[in-house]
Amino acid sequence: MTNQPLAAQLEPIFEHLHNNSEISWKETETTAYLVNLLRKEGLEPQTFDNMTGLYVDIGKGTPTVGFRTDIDALWQEVDGEFQANHSCGHDGHMTVALGVIFLLKELEPTLSGAVRILFQPAEEKAQGAKAFVEQGVVDPLQFLFGAHVRPLIELEDGTYAPALYHGAAKLFTGEIHGIEAHGARPEQGANAIEAAAALIDGLKRIWISPAESASIKMTQIKAGGTSTNIIPGSASFSIDARAQTNETMDVLTAGFEKAVEAVSTLYDVSIDYQVDAHIVAAQVDDTAKSLLQQAIINVAGEENCAPEVITPGGEDFHFYTYSKPQLQTTMLGLGCGVTPGLHHPNMTFNQKRLPTGAEIITQALVLALQQTKKEAIQNDSI
Repeated sequence: MTNQPLAAQLEPIFEHLHNNSEISWKETETTAYLVNLLRKEGLEPQTFDNMTGLYVDIGKGTPTVGFRTDIDALWQEVDGEFQANHSCGHDGHMTVALGVIFLLKELEPTLSGAVRILFQPAEEKAQGAKAFVEQGVVDPLQFLFGAHVRPLIELEDGTYAPALYHGAAKLFTGEIHGIEAHGARPEQGANAIEAAAALIDGLKRIWISPAESASIKMTQIKAGGTSTNIIPGSASFSIDARAQTNETMDVLTAGFEKAVEAVSTLYDVSIDYQVDAHIVAAQVDDTAKSLLQQAIINVAGEENCAPEVITPGGEDFHFYTYSKPQLQTTMLGLGCGVTPGLHHPNMTFNQKRLPTGAEIITQALVLALQQTKKEAIQNDSI
């Protein structure tokens, strides 16, 4: 059953966050709102001089377990107008995090340690987790949990999964530098469009085992001016690579680099590129997953505990374990009827599931605190 007092407390918070969305690295008002709300709860949120976002600790001592939420929105066209839009559910994730804080405040006298709640910026840019790692935000933690709303095609409304196996993603942008020439003298030029077409063809020749889920494709190409009788000497492009594992992403990257080298030589052009975003695949810890599974059963019942979800989408959350392998992590899959789908400009979901999500995460954090305390006692006795 829904925690009605918590639901009533969270409803206006969600409405505010939903209606005041901000894009990556611009979440200044969101950060200020969260800081003000947390201070009213008697907490001491920690902010940063050079970026948005914050974290806050609850309990005594050094935090050993944590929960991370994302705070940024997408920039997309909604009803004919471009705007910041929470079509990935980060407004819901923040609401869950605040629900966790309210519940932990009630439990604080009985907590066996301290908990850290992370409000991370720039998830959509795949840069926020790296920034938090560099700031040392997760250094004291042993367990870190996350959460993400899920579409109906993955989870039924009212069910919850103890792990989300997101795939890896890499976004490249680059420029092709050829030689412009008169349309009647193609032999005097190096056609950037032809080179781009060859690069597209080269991507199709990156072979991956059929047992692996992977794709790499060009998603943008810009070349040529207003004159149609000039062979273009330059072009810019974007490439989107996806893989279910980090190892497969390494194969795609090597294949892309080989294709760039071959096209450069064959078409006598130079190709410069950079990695704009690198989202790593999930590396789920079995103990963290087991604790979250027990929390789901305790709160929502075994009948509403769904199997782990394997999804092709990417999530910046997994960079924490990628950069700090000793960190034990997993993400809650929040089955809340997301429709038509994530990143759709008119995405909606069942907000009534947010309090339950907060209760599940709170229970997982309490169990993780007990786990870390038990391990500490065992280590002391050795």
